[in-house]
Amino acid sequence: MSAALETVGDGVVLIRVRGNLDSWDGTAGMADALAAATTGEGRLTVVDLSGVGFADSTALHALLDGLREHESAGRRLVLAGPLSVNVRRLFEVTGTSDAFRFAADVETAIAG
Repeated sequence: MSAALETVGDGVVLIRVRGNLDSWDGTAGMADALAAATTGEGRLTVVDLSGVGFADSTALHALLDGLREHESAGRRLVLAGPLSVNVRRLFEVTGTSDAFRFAADVETAIAG
């Protein structure tokens, strides 16, 4: 699993996540990137999950924590796809789909 944080535009922070997000591969890199995104001048954080094949409750917990941190900081958090079937299912089965903002892809998320 890897998570790379970059600033891509006027107040937009992009976190590109690749690999599996589970308790075995760890989600610490993504959690650290989400926390770092709330400390800068960004107005929007986009988490690109298009490169994630599988995610479990550990990843969901990290994303929910990141969402709370963003809301507390007055920043928007958008999850961008396209999402794999396994990742989409995680949000559906846990009933957390409504908690997040989703975009079809990174470009759509940035455009707003």
